[in-house]
Amino acid sequence: MAACILVFLAQQATGGVDGELSLRLIFYPQLITVEPWTVVTSLFAHASLLHILFNMYSLYALGPSLEQALGHWRFAVLYFLSGIGGSVGVLLLDSGAVLGASGAIFGLLGAYFVIERRMGGSMTQLIVVIALNLGIGFVVPGIAWQAHVGGLLVGALVAVIYLRPRTRTAPHLQAQLLWATAAGILIIALVKIGLF
Repeated sequence: MAACILVFLAQQATGGVDGELSLRLIFYPQLITVEPWTVVTSLFAHASLLHILFNMYSLYALGPSLEQALGHWRFAVLYFLSGIGGSVGVLLLDSGAVLGASGAIFGLLGAYFVIERRMGGSMTQLIVVIALNLGIGFVVPGIAWQAHVGGLLVGALVAVIYLRPRTRTAPHLQAQLLWATAAGILIIALVKIGLF
C-alpha cells in the first residue's frame, strides 16, 4: 500500500496519468519488448484518486488476513505473480494500456476462494463479490477486465500450490511449483509476442 501511495504522489507531482513518470510505468502490451519492466511497475501506478482509493481499500480489506495466514514472503509472491498474471492477461487478450493494482487484488480474491473452499467455509458471499467485481469490468469502460481475469486465475493457482502439503520426500515442492508457474507465465508471454 505504501509503495502504491508513494508512486501515486510521484505521478501527481510529475503531470498525473499523462506525465512522464506515468508513461514510464504504465503497461502498454505493444511495447512489452522495449519496456518489459512495466509488467511489474504498472501494478503500483494508478489513474486517479478514486482508482487508488478503491484499490487500496480492497487491498486493506483482503491483504492483512491473507498475509497473516501465508506469511510475508508467500503473500508477496502471491501478490506479484497475480499482478504479473494480470498484465499477461492483458497481453493475451489484446487490451490497451493498463495500470493499477487490481490484477494483483483479484489474485488475492482467487486465493481466498481456493483457501475458503479447502477449509469448508461459506462460499456464497465470496462468489458474489468476485462476480460483481468481474462484472463491473465488463460493463464500465476503461476497466481492464483482462487483468482481473488473469490475476484471479494466477492467484487461485498459487493458492492451490500453497495448500499442497510439504513432505520429507519433497520439502521444496512448493517453491519448485511457484518457479514453474512464473516460468509458465513468462513462456505464455513470449509465445504471444513471437519470441518463443
